[in-house]
Amino acid sequence: MKKLPVFLAFLALCSPPWRLQAQVLSELTLPPNGANERAEATQWIGLVKITIDYHSPNVHGGTGADRTGHIWGELVKYGFFDENLGPSRATPWRAGANETTTISFSHDVRIDGKELKAGTYGLFLELEKDGPWMWIFSQDSTGWGSFQYDPKHDAMRVPATPQDAPYTEFLTYGFDERRPDSALAYLQWERKRIAFKIDVPDVNELYVAQIRRDLQGWPGFKYQNWQIAAQFCANHKINLEEALVWANKAITEPFKGPTRGHEDSSTLATKAAVLQAMGRNSEADATIDKALSLPEPDVVRIYSYASSVLTAGRKDKALEIFKANQRLHPGEKFWTALGLAQGYTAMGDKENAIKNWEAALADVPAVAKSDVPAYEKSLRELKEGK
Repeated sequence: MKKLPVFLAFLALCSPPWRLQAQVLSELTLPPNGANERAEATQWIGLVKITIDYHSPNVHGGTGADRTGHIWGELVKYGFFDENLGPSRATPWRAGANETTTISFSHDVRIDGKELKAGTYGLFLELEKDGPWMWIFSQDSTGWGSFQYDPKHDAMRVPATPQDAPYTEFLTYGFDERRPDSALAYLQWERKRIAFKIDVPDVNELYVAQIRRDLQGWPGFKYQNWQIAAQFCANHKINLEEALVWANKAITEPFKGPTRGHEDSSTLATKAAVLQAMGRNSEADATIDKALSLPEPDVVRIYSYASSVLTAGRKDKALEIFKANQRLHPGEKFWTALGLAQGYTAMGDKENAIKNWEAALADVPAVAKSDVPAYEKSLRELKEGK
């Protein structure tokens, strides 16, 4: 009887691999089953964090056998199938190896145009021999593989068309086509790529909500932060009533006590930008005129404001401000010339536009070097009469 524990240990070591899953959810910390290492892909879209947690098999497998050409439809079966493990008799692919692949969203998002609440979901994939494949987002994210899969827990299904892709040895998740409010999530393995689009429809509103919280803390004791907050709203034409309050706080008094606002050409230009975004043009004009009357107006801020006036279609007023900016800063060679170049271009004054484009391109600061090709294009089109 004393030899029984040794015999049981021998049986354990000889058990089939699936009985000794050395995984995150196992009782002991051992190497991953099948050498399918754990991996994670994370992407932020604005303030929204997205994380895909998965185990990554490779084409050649744990034994080194070459499975090229035998992944899709063979190793990973088409449709729903029974793996003879767990309660489910019809399972999709776990879209990875070992534990359930999961995807987490810190905020509500849209997947291929469909609403999905914040949270963590099991991520599965149903393959089809003919026709689109199907991503499945399940509210059950804690299983091992897909053996416990139950369609009643599906939060969403979205179709996807697999694409041919460069050879990828290890199953890999990633994100590309990144934009301020969206990204494309994809799975790539062997010679296939399957993707879905993630949108954050209210990305700037999320920033405003965070800014509002920030301003109630230490950042609120600096008038510049109230100005930055107001300018953000003006630039994106959101939350404008509150933005006007913020702009006024930057000018007068953010908080009572040790902090003070500051009325200068920069803070006034921000207030003017908010008023213009609200459609209150006469008030915006009076505010920017006051900014231009102050000593040493901010050349870049005035240029930026005049550009927004030009974008709003008020060409005459924009050119007036560009001219005032040059008059007040006769020694500045780039921002004033750039503004006049844009203003005269909009007005159809080809001769003055060319002259100022050439002047601006002769003195481009480091901060604007990346825009030189666009400036050169504008000048070239003017000269070619386009």
